[in-house]
Amino acid sequence: MHDDIKGKRVLIQGASSGIGFAIAKAYAKAGATVGISSSNPQRIEEAARKIGHVTPFVCDVFKEGSGTALIWQYIEKFGGLDILITNTTDPPKTLFLDTKLEEWHKSFQGVFMNVIECVLEALHPMKEKQFGRIIFMTSVAAKEPVPGLTISSSLRAGLLGLMKTLSQEVASHHITVNSILPGFTKTEKLLQRFPKIEELTKLIPAKRLGSTEELASLALFLGSQGAGYINGQAIACDGGLLKGL
Repeated sequence: MHDDIKGKRVLIQGASSGIGFAIAKAYAKAGATVGISSSNPQRIEEAARKIGHVTPFVCDVFKEGSGTALIWQYIEKFGGLDILITNTTDPPKTLFLDTKLEEWHKSFQGVFMNVIECVLEALHPMKEKQFGRIIFMTSVAAKEPVPGLTISSSLRAGLLGLMKTLSQEVASHHITVNSILPGFTKTEKLLQRFPKIEELTKLIPAKRLGSTEELASLALFLGSQGAGYINGQAIACDGGLLKGL
């Protein structure tokens, strides 16, 4: 399955744990040339050892220019980039009136501008090769705001606007741009943020949390040749959580 992934050059951000780690593992198993990044050198090195046959990179998404540098480093090592999966940080859980301006500025760099930096550089080798897959990992909060996730709901909605606009501009170069919207997925971060899992699962029609492997399967498909005509789409993987059309 997905034999066309073999040999593809793939870079996955935020891959030291959780969803990013599962996606990296799936691409590595499919035979891709995988690079993974995180802001923590020790954690990304450990993740690389666990997955095997992947190359770790350090990228502090809160630092201006870090996304640009990450893409340069990957391309310098592997000679190009075919698939980029942006999977940036989760903003703090806070209500609007409790959110400091510094938190807005920091999250804007980490969630939004870092993606801009990465995509700007990644498009050069993709256009040259006339092939590319760009996948934004966002959140269901991008479509239906989640109470208490003011920053996430705001900035991730902006990423959907970027995805839709960019997908129109680069489609003629055989480059697709899509977004995956995870719902409540079983990760360490989610369990820390929402300790009362029973109350959470009541909100989900599937009555359970999603698994990171389910998200990884979707990300793997969107990177494949079979998804070549899927472009400019925000695809939820949420057990039916989103109520909107």
